Amino acid sequence: MGLFGLLLVLHILSSIAFIGPAFVTPIIRRSARTVGQLHFVLGITAKLTIITKIGGTGLILTGVGLMIITKMGLSQMWLNVSILLALLMVGLIDGWIEPRMKKIRKTISERQDQGNDIPDEFGLQLKKIVPIEMAAMLLMIAVLVLMVVKPF
Repeated sequence: MGLFGLLLVLHILSSIAFIGPAFVTPIIRRSARTVGQLHFVLGITAKLTIITKIGGTGLILTGVGLMIITKMGLSQMWLNVSILLALLMVGLIDGWIEPRMKKIRKTISERQDQGNDIPDEFGLQLKKIVPIEMAAMLLMIAVLVLMVVKPF
């Protein structure tokens, strides 16, 4: 296996590390029914974001490496659109979802009544994040399709 093959395998593994936790995190978070469960789930999902960030870094590095090796640069429209959608997705996650989740995590960690039902205020805050998470997931799917199909 040459350098291209190695970078491609690492690129695919980075993609799995990036996309996998990003898809699973909202599902895990929505399963919490009590404050204690939500506290536990938010702790787990905070740890999963580390894997996502490592995968994202790997994606960028291996993607740039693949672009250099193939001498493709930014000459392909599918690649330009993929990069644009990926940047939009990162902006949604890091600029919209993460700050709100940090605020919710902080507030939940301060609560003492860990066994009670989730107060409506937290449920409402979590529900406000759902459409943005869905948009980020759709962007991930679009980027994945563009990378595999290379339609234009």
